[in-house]
Amino acid sequence: MRILLINIVPKIRFLGMNRQSSLILVSSFLSFACCLLSIVSFAQKKPAFVSGKVLDENENPLSNVSVTILGQQKGIATSDSGTFRLKVTADKAFAIVFSYTGFRTQQKNFLLSENEEETIVIRLEREGKTLEEVIVTDQRDRREAGLIRPNPKSVINLPTPVMGVESLIKVFVGSNNELTSQYSVRGGSYDENLIYVNDFEIFRPYLVRNGQQEGLSFINPEMVRNISFYNGGFQAKYGDKMSSVLDIQYKKPKRFGGSAYVSILEQGLQLEGISNNNKLSYLVGVRNRTNKNILTLQETQGNYVPSSSDFQALINYQFSEKWQAEFLGNISQTKFTLVPEFSQLTSSVFSPYFTAVLGLDVYFDGQERDQYKTNMMGLAITNQARKNLKLKWMVSRFENDEEENIDIAGAYLFGERDFDKAKPTFGLIVNPLGAGVFHNFARNRLNIDNWNVSHKGVLDKGKNVFQWGIGFDKSSIDDKLNEWEFQDSAGYALPYNPTILMLNKVIKATAALDINKISGYVQDNLVFGDSSNSFTLQAGFRFNYNSLNNEFLFSPRVGASWQPKGGKDIIFRAAAGAYHQPPFYRELRRYDGTVNTDVKAQKSFQVVGGFDYNFKATNKPMRMTVEAYYKKMWDVVPYDIDNVRIRYFGENSAKAYAYGVEGRFFGELVKDAESWVSIGLMNTNENIKGDFYTEYTLDSLFQPIDSTTVEGGWLRRPTDRTLTFGMFFQDYLATNKNFRVYLSTIYGTNLPYNIPGSVKYRNGAIIEPYIRVDIGFSALLLDADRSNRRSHSPFRNFESIWASLEVFNLIDRSNTISYLLIKDFANNVFTIPNRLTPRLVNFKIVARW
Repeated sequence: MRILLINIVPKIRFLGMNRQSSLILVSSFLSFACCLLSIVSFAQKKPAFVSGKVLDENENPLSNVSVTILGQQKGIATSDSGTFRLKVTADKAFAIVFSYTGFRTQQKNFLLSENEEETIVIRLEREGKTLEEVIVTDQRDRREAGLIRPNPKSVINLPTPVMGVESLIKVFVGSNNELTSQYSVRGGSYDENLIYVNDFEIFRPYLVRNGQQEGLSFINPEMVRNISFYNGGFQAKYGDKMSSVLDIQYKKPKRFGGSAYVSILEQGLQLEGISNNNKLSYLVGVRNRTNKNILTLQETQGNYVPSSSDFQALINYQFSEKWQAEFLGNISQTKFTLVPEFSQLTSSVFSPYFTAVLGLDVYFDGQERDQYKTNMMGLAITNQARKNLKLKWMVSRFENDEEENIDIAGAYLFGERDFDKAKPTFGLIVNPLGAGVFHNFARNRLNIDNWNVSHKGVLDKGKNVFQWGIGFDKSSIDDKLNEWEFQDSAGYALPYNPTILMLNKVIKATAALDINKISGYVQDNLVFGDSSNSFTLQAGFRFNYNSLNNEFLFSPRVGASWQPKGGKDIIFRAAAGAYHQPPFYRELRRYDGTVNTDVKAQKSFQVVGGFDYNFKATNKPMRMTVEAYYKKMWDVVPYDIDNVRIRYFGENSAKAYAYGVEGRFFGELVKDAESWVSIGLMNTNENIKGDFYTEYTLDSLFQPIDSTTVEGGWLRRPTDRTLTFGMFFQDYLATNKNFRVYLSTIYGTNLPYNIPGSVKYRNGAIIEPYIRVDIGFSALLLDADRSNRRSHSPFRNFESIWASLEVFNLIDRSNTISYLLIKDFANNVFTIPNRLTPRLVNFKIVARW
C-alpha cells in the first residue's frame, strides 16, 4: 500500500496584493473569527441542574445517600432532610445513580438543556436479601513478589475461545495459542507451572499434541472464589517447579444458589447450597465443550468431532467449631476424532534470488481417534486446635488414562500457486516443485496413577506466623509407544535405500516406573513496624527426595517488603531463592522413545525485585506494579515445542538464563469496571553441551574441499519472546450500566522455531509475532429487582441474566503456531506455516440465581 502525503501551504502577499488575494485574506479572517466565536460560545455554555429528595418506602427522608453520575468517581450526598442538588453538563445524555447501604441502587437517565433544572423524588426500596459474606483482605498481593490476584468475576466476561482462569492469566504473561489452557511464564515451559485447587495439586494430560485435542481445564471458573497467581519468587510452602504457581480457592456456600451458561462452544451448570443446621455445604459443577465450530474453519478440512465434559464436586462438613472435613472430586473425559480430507496451505518466499507464493495441497485418507480420561479425589481434615494453631491432613488420588490412535496417509503436491483471478488456474499449483506421499501411524497408551498423603500446619504468634508441611507421593507410570512414519518424495522412500524399504521414523518403547517422593517445607512470616512504616520478611526452605534418581534437593527461599513513611502509597518488594524441579515423566523421554532414569532435577537460582504503587489519575484510583527478575539455570533438559507438544532431549545437557522486566497498570477508567495493561521485556538463552556441527567449504563443482567444526553456543530458547503486551478493557454506556463491552488484546514478538533433529539449524526458523484481539458485548436481560415479577414467573428467583455477543480474532489475523517442512525435487527444504483460528462469532447467555 502506498500512502501519499500532500502538503498545501497558502502564500499571501500583504503588500501590493491583488483583489483576489484580498478576498482570500478576508475569507480566512472571517473563518478564524467564526471559529473563535464558537470556542468562546462553547466555553460560556451554561450547565444544567438536577435536584430533589430521596425517601424510603415509608416516605421518610434518607440522609447521606450517594448521588453520583454514572461512570464518575466523585459525587454528593443527600442532606439530613434527604435533599440534593447536582450540577451537570447540558445537552449531553447522562445517568445518575442513587445508592445507600441496605437499599436497592436506583438509576435515572437525563438529557437537559442549558440552565434547565429538573426536580425529582427518588424512593429507595430496602434489600430483600441478607448481606452476603464480607471478605476482609490484607495487602498480601502488594507485599509478596510476583503475586497477582485477578478478580474471578472477570473470567466469565473475558472474550476468548477457551473460557477459563488460564485464559485470564495469559493476558498477564502472554500467549501464542488461543486453543490451549497452557501458558509459559518468564521463559519457562508449560511443565514448569504448579496448579493447586484448595491445596490439592492438579495434573494435566501429557500426550496432547496440539490445542485442537485439548479438553476442559480442571478449574471450573464458576466455582472459583479466589485466584492467587505467582509468576516468580513464590514462597517455600509451594511445590517444586521453576516458573509459576496458580493457587485456586473454591467458594464456600452460605445459601442456595447457582449459575448456568450456554454458548456455541461451551455449556455449564453450577449449584451450591448449605443445610439448615449450617454443617453441610455443597458446590457442584457440570460442563460440556465442543470446538467443532472453530476447527471446521481450520486449513485442514475434514470431519472434526471433539468433545469434552467433566463433573466436579466440593463437599464440606463441619463436625464442630474445631473440626471439619472437605471432599473434592473430579471426573473428566475428552475425545477427539478427526477424519481429514483436504488441506490447502500457502506461504510466501521473499529473497534477493527467489520470490514466489508457494502452496501445498494435501489429500488425506484415514483418521485419528484420541481419548483422555482424568479422575481425581481428595479428602482434607482440618483441625482448629487453638485460636492460633491450625492443622490440616490431606490424602488424594489422581489417575490419568490417555490413548492416541493415528492412522493417516496423504498425497501432496508442492509448488507455486496461481493467484491471478482472471486465469482458470486461480488457486491451483501451476509450477510443481515437489510431490510425494506419507503415512503416519501411532498407537500410544499412557496411564499415570498418583497418590499423595500430606500434612500442613500454621501457628500464629503475632508478628511471627510459622508454616510447615510434609508430604509423600507415590506415582506409577505405565507407558507404551508405537509410532512410525513413512515418507516418499518424488517416488523415492526417505531415507533412500535401493535394497529395502525404509521408514523415516520408528519409535517402539515401553516403560513401567514407580516413583516415591518425600517433600516438605518450613517457613516463618515476620512483620515489623506499624502500618505507616512496615517491613515484612518471609524466610524458609523446601526439601525433596526422589527415589527415581536418589537425588536430595534443598531449596532456601526468602522474600521481603518495605513500606516507607511518606505521603505516597508505595511498597518495595523482593525475593530470592533456589527453585529446583525434579523430573516426572516427559523429561525422561528421549526423542527416540527410550527412557533415561538418570535425569537429575533441573535447578535454578532466581532473584526478583520491584515495587507496587497506588496513586490517583484524573481523580480515579490507579495501581502500578513493576518487577525485574533474573534466573540462572543449570542441569537443564533442553526441549523443542511443536504446537503444544514438548519433546525433551532426555539429558541434563544445558545451562540457561532468563532476565527481564514487567510492568502492569490497573485502574477503573469508569467506575466499577476495572481494566489493566501488562507489558513485559524478556531474554532467555541456553547453551547445549555437545551441539557441534560441521561447516563445509565447496569448490566450483560444489564438492567439499575443507571442513570446520562449529559449536552452537548460546541460542534462543523455544520460549524466548522479547516483548509481550496484554490488555483487558471494560466499559459501559454513559446512560446505562447494563450495556457493557469487554476487549482483550494479546501481542507477542517472534519466537524461534527449531528444526527437529538438526543441530546446525536450531533456531533455524522464526514464528511470526502473535497478535490477538477479542471483543465481547453484553446486555443485562434481567436484573436483581424482583418487585415487578409475578409469583408464578419462572424467573422469580433469578438474580441476573446476561446475553453476550463475542467476536474472536476481531482483526482476522492468521497467527502461526508451527511449521511443516517440505522438500522440493532439488532437496531444498521449505517451511509451510500451520495457522491458528480465524475470526469467529460466539453467542453466550449467563444466568444466576
